[in-house]
Amino acid sequence: MFKIGYRTIKSAVGAGVAIAIAQSLHLDFYAGAGIITILCIKQTRKSSYETAWERFLTSVIGLIISWLIFENFGYHPWTITLLLLITFPVMVGLKAKEGIPAASVIISHLYTLQHIDWHVIVNELGIIVIGILVAFIANSYMPSSEKKLLEYQRKIEQNFKRIFREMAIYLRYGESNWDGKELMETAEWIKEAKEVALHNIENHSAEEEKAMYRYFQMREKQFEIMERIMPTVSMLNHTCDQSQQIAGFLEELADAIHPGNTADIYLERLEQMKREFREQPLPVDRIEFETRACLYFFVGEMKRYLIIKKALSKKKATPDSSDKSTTKKMDPSPN
Repeated sequence: MFKIGYRTIKSAVGAGVAIAIAQSLHLDFYAGAGIITILCIKQTRKSSYETAWERFLTSVIGLIISWLIFENFGYHPWTITLLLLITFPVMVGLKAKEGIPAASVIISHLYTLQHIDWHVIVNELGIIVIGILVAFIANSYMPSSEKKLLEYQRKIEQNFKRIFREMAIYLRYGESNWDGKELMETAEWIKEAKEVALHNIENHSAEEEKAMYRYFQMREKQFEIMERIMPTVSMLNHTCDQSQQIAGFLEELADAIHPGNTADIYLERLEQMKREFREQPLPVDRIEFETRACLYFFVGEMKRYLIIKKALSKKKATPDSSDKSTTKKMDPSPN
């Protein structure tokens, strides 16, 4: 079953309103106002405003150049070709490519009329202004994606917990029947969440929206670290004491992915583990040497993992994934 999106509804209603206004003012080609409104409505408020300005600029440029070309060379198909060869490069040079369709609408009106005077100019400017103003009003409100972002946050955190716990299981028992689907899911969800968060910033620009985008950036960096340590974890022998120690650390870390900030606690735990590794006897063979190298690599990467979260906690907190209220804001997770 198909669904009608919010942008589709705004475009349809906006086009109808623009046409109704232009028609009530007895403007010629009043349907053009609806077309311009549709062209100016975009996914985000920021892109809509930028596009509206480009369409106004290019429409005026197209109107001026059309006046010069048609009045000097007449209304012929080949003059349309000449007009477009001049107009389009000018618009591209002004970095206003988005306005080319709107300018083409104006040019088609002038060619159809076969004459240009002040009445025609005022008529076309009226169509442009009405179309853009209606689009501005339609884009003045954009629905927040906070609920969707909080759902992404919840799912990503759940997968982080699962990944850490599966690592711990492998370290404890030396085997696991985990299929690793959470890895692909998490990578895809982080990518999607960043796109939604970026759109939210362009629509609202509030500090909470920016904080959510920074949150998913943080998770992306942490996830890269998790992917890096997995081969190292797989190289550790589950029978050694260090593997059991790391397994316990990962289990506690998984349980700590919840609202609040406890990164300092786990950073201290890592330093303690590092000191204990140093106090152990030097490796006597290649296997022990490789194991010790893996242990130090793990500690270093997990330290980076926690420092990334700690750095985010110094900035304004993001919404709690377990808090369904839109007014309560806090740090999404500690680790």
